[in-house]
Amino acid sequence: MPSSLARVQTTEASRYLQQLCRHWSHKFNVEATADHGTVPFGADRVCTLNAEPDALVMHIESADPVNLTRLENVVSDHLLRFAFREGLGDIRWSRAVA
Repeated sequence: MPSSLARVQTTEASRYLQQLCRHWSHKFNVEATADHGTVPFGADRVCTLNAEPDALVMHIESADPVNLTRLENVVSDHLLRFAFREGLGDIRWSRAVA
């Protein structure tokens, strides 16, 4: 399944992970701890978040490349809104096909 990975340098990774998961838990069956979160956007679309001491690692899988691009943008936009004080800059996604 096509996937994308982004690693965003921040010391607030756990905080942002929890904010993102809380935000989407109103619509989706989100699973989250302080260090790991999973957001199932649909049967064939999922976002996995991992908080490291110096970065938030985001991994998205989608069967449809168009949805993959859309989810990259949705996840990036939400993270940038939550982290507006920090100024994370551009979020770069790396694609892989499994």
